[in-house]
Amino acid sequence: MPAKYHIHIQPTAPRFPAHGKGTVLDWGEGCIRCTRCVKETCPYHAFDQRGFDQTSLTDTIDSVCKNCFRCVQGCPRELVQKTLNPQYEGLGDDYWTPEILLTTWYQAETGKIPVSGAGYGGPFSGAGFDSIWTDMSEIVRPTRDGIHGREYISTAIDLGRHPLFLAFDREGELAFEPTPLVEIPLPVLLSEPPFGAGLPRVIQTTVKAAQDLGTLTVVSRSRITQKLAQAAAQLVPSYTADTLELDDPLLREVRLVEIEDSDGVVDQVDALKKRHPQLLCLVKLPADGRAAQRAAALASAGAEIIHLAAGPKARGFGEASHQHLKELIRSTHLRLVEMKLRDTVTLLASGGIAMAEHVAKAIICGADGVVVDLPLLIALECRVCKKCLKGEACPVAMDKLEVKRGAQRLVNLMGAWNNQLLEVLGAMGLREVRRLRGEVGRAMFVEDLQREIFAPLFARSAAEAGRREGE
Repeated sequence: MPAKYHIHIQPTAPRFPAHGKGTVLDWGEGCIRCTRCVKETCPYHAFDQRGFDQTSLTDTIDSVCKNCFRCVQGCPRELVQKTLNPQYEGLGDDYWTPEILLTTWYQAETGKIPVSGAGYGGPFSGAGFDSIWTDMSEIVRPTRDGIHGREYISTAIDLGRHPLFLAFDREGELAFEPTPLVEIPLPVLLSEPPFGAGLPRVIQTTVKAAQDLGTLTVVSRSRITQKLAQAAAQLVPSYTADTLELDDPLLREVRLVEIEDSDGVVDQVDALKKRHPQLLCLVKLPADGRAAQRAAALASAGAEIIHLAAGPKARGFGEASHQHLKELIRSTHLRLVEMKLRDTVTLLASGGIAMAEHVAKAIICGADGVVVDLPLLIALECRVCKKCLKGEACPVAMDKLEVKRGAQRLVNLMGAWNNQLLEVLGAMGLREVRRLRGEVGRAMFVEDLQREIFAPLFARSAAEAGRREGE
């Protein structure tokens, strides 16, 4: 049995104070000068550390205060109050919400799983991945505790094509040359973000994190410098349909490449494999209305890895713009199952993978692994303000990011995500992430429940009410 995979987390403080969810309003007028002010009794010494960051125009107490409300309850004149921070409410957008940003920053700083001590007080279902409930029935078995349990749980996946069957010669040897495979220790590939300031520095940081994690980074070929090429073992250069050059010297150094889907992509892959037979190829397939059928056609033609790419808000493209990534993964996975090709090809998914739970739920829907981009940028303290797209200065000076420090924050984030994945697998009684793929029997989809269970009940109630009115 291989050694247990371990991600080495190390607390790494942010460069800029984070916007807290709440801020402290401290009124001086009316103070009666208590012998000992409630500010002095703060268990987290938040008021002692209070300052003002002139760069981000932030009251630093917002990131130090733990919202215990001890000062609010203890002030006899009610001069200390907590209120929602308007800067926090202005973070991100409707998908990359302030809560997601704050949670990602916490994990990138500490490497720990975020825990809400007051419990979860929100709805138990929502849109997208939030409409999937996972089976945690094995959580009562202490030996299957994902992080601390005694049982070995593997998070490794294989990238590449598997044969439909095995054939042996008279000597008992394989009658064909095995196809190349690449194993990564966690079902996550890193990728350059779709936008952001200081992208060259961000990509360097991401590649360094991939080296520390033992995984891979997908980078546009045009952004791979000679310095980046020194880490070829972690690189997956991405080519558009018209930019692939078979004589590119980088192809002799890397293990995988990505080519965007086009009408002639199968011929391109064949030509590439003839020149570099040990090279694995990802075909980047846009998550549109024809994705499932196209994936089946590519798998039939011998594709090794299919990368189903949705938009940054986990939505499809074109006629599939109303569909969530989970639906697009399920339809693609089931089409490959129907064609009896699912076990031959690796299916990766990207777009809107924002939290650790999205990794597990994407795999439940049928993916083998995921490709992550924007959470990496957020872990490096991005506010998703998109000022960089308008040509304005980045508020967190991403171009001045220290590579080693940033890489550790990415490692911390993946450490927290990996621990959460282990918790899910342990609670499900699974000992390897490969068994989670397509395991919809271990999940409930709210849409299916509403259609199959609740809709007939409400229809029956309406019919009975109409019959009573008729009587």
